[in-house]
Amino acid sequence: MKRRHNLRSGLTGAAALTVLAFCSPATVAVAAPQAVAATAADQQLQALYNAEWEWRQAELARVRDASGRWNNNADRLPRVDAQSQAARLAYWTKALAALDRIPVDQLSPDEKINAAVFRQSITTLADNVRFKTYEAPFNADTFFWSGLSPRTGGFANAAEYRAYIGRMRDIPRYFDEQTTNMRAGLKRGYTVPRIAVVGRDKTIEPFTISGDGNPFLDPFKAMPPSIPAAEQAQLKAEAASVLDSVVVPAYKKLLTFIRAEYLTKARTTLAAEAMPDGKAFYQSQIKGFTTLDLTAEQIHEIGLKEVARITAEMEAVKAETGFKGTMPEFLKFLRTDPQFYPKTPYQLLAFSAYVAKRVDGKLAELIGFLPRRRFTILPVPPALAPIYTGGRGGLESCLMNTYDLPSRPLYTLTALTLHECNPGHSFQAAVAQEAKGRPDFRRQTSFSGYGEGWALYMEWLGTKIGIYDTPYENFGRLSYEIWRASRLVIDTGIHHYGWTREQAQQYLRDHTALSEHEIETEIDRYIAWPGQALAYKLGEMVIRRKRAEAEAKLGTTFDQRNFHDVILSLGSVPLPVLEARLDQFIADGGKGIDQGDN
Repeated sequence: MKRRHNLRSGLTGAAALTVLAFCSPATVAVAAPQAVAATAADQQLQALYNAEWEWRQAELARVRDASGRWNNNADRLPRVDAQSQAARLAYWTKALAALDRIPVDQLSPDEKINAAVFRQSITTLADNVRFKTYEAPFNADTFFWSGLSPRTGGFANAAEYRAYIGRMRDIPRYFDEQTTNMRAGLKRGYTVPRIAVVGRDKTIEPFTISGDGNPFLDPFKAMPPSIPAAEQAQLKAEAASVLDSVVVPAYKKLLTFIRAEYLTKARTTLAAEAMPDGKAFYQSQIKGFTTLDLTAEQIHEIGLKEVARITAEMEAVKAETGFKGTMPEFLKFLRTDPQFYPKTPYQLLAFSAYVAKRVDGKLAELIGFLPRRRFTILPVPPALAPIYTGGRGGLESCLMNTYDLPSRPLYTLTALTLHECNPGHSFQAAVAQEAKGRPDFRRQTSFSGYGEGWALYMEWLGTKIGIYDTPYENFGRLSYEIWRASRLVIDTGIHHYGWTREQAQQYLRDHTALSEHEIETEIDRYIAWPGQALAYKLGEMVIRRKRAEAEAKLGTTFDQRNFHDVILSLGSVPLPVLEARLDQFIADGGKGIDQGDN
């Protein structure tokens, strides 16, 4: 990474105190990372998490690439049957017991962070198996059957193509195990809610057709010239044969199961707490996604307070536009006036790309370490677009949804691009990939509160660097912020207080400028994925609160580049670890980091 210089109101009261409850005092006292000699405790911990990570990659059917990173290019798919799941739970239970025997107070500063990350990630994995979440292996927009073929491009060499064909051959076994798990879930009343299954069967259809139209053959349309023509032809012929004889029948069988059996028997209740051992299950999801020891009641109250605060800001920005009507009238105006909506997919993608490029010109003011890796902006694949979110960012690409353009307002696209693309998820993923000095398991372990908190914070930071050109765009940002605050109310409302789907939709309709299509897809996502929506706002609140504290205590010595570098160099961690590190940043006088730390 290139070094560009020497080296951004939150939880209050009882809610703030609970932020630190995850870690023991010794773990919370996170010092700035530094080079120190490994202790005996360090060596014990390193042996434990390195062994677990190697074991886990084998369990997930992953292999190392030439750079040493793990990927999904094995010639098989992972086992997901109940026996394999039980074996994983047994392994993780033993790993946690071994972790308990390591004296935390004897760990070096870096290894205290690694221990906290390892404990939370393994605890979450074990809890998910303990509650048998594998018996409901998809949600409203993420499916085990849709990520088996590459989203873009092909493979680097013939060996990777052969491994891909091997995975294609393994699909019937993989689907049968998933189906057996789902039948077990149906039997005990643990399923994806029926309302979140309706229409999702459509995403299976593209994979049930033979020939070139099937997405599984797309990688063979761009084979590298380094593979001889004769070998290319042989690989294409083999893939076509496997597609017709193995893959297509497996997808047709799965489609029949989803439509004829799962959809008809899936539960009609919505609340996570309505499922077997539901209260404990929902609390485990809250902890897993937020890494905080907050109850549903506490989160609900935090959400209500945030919604009230942001509503007042929205009223002020509405006045800036010159609109004279009420807030409901203004929201109707924003949802219906054609001036706010793209006419073509290209216009939407171009708008997003322009925002991302403008941010590039501001990055040197915000962040010291800039990654070499670049991303592209692509439309969401047509098969997923009708039920997909407005956008989603990742290392290689930032997806923007161009389906149903009258539901894709441009006034929210600036905030969405900051969140998903730059300097949000895609940028953050590039920084994480190029980070130095982290063990393998840290490089590919992520926590929603950290990652989504950073991305939502980036939406707010856009107000500090002049990215929002009009009051409408700033209102769109506030609409997105109140959308995330509303999630705290809605997720707990659905899964703890027993809200109906219509009640949840109306709450989002009353408080945001989201289109009706977005409201429907988002509420179905929260219904099918309890707890996940809570991480965004809680993570952002931690970062904004610590920035406010740093600015107040450090005064003119506060440098936001140092503040952001500390967050990014730390990598994805539980929120209590992030807060402790930012406390240390303030105590150290706002000191930045050395290049070697990242």
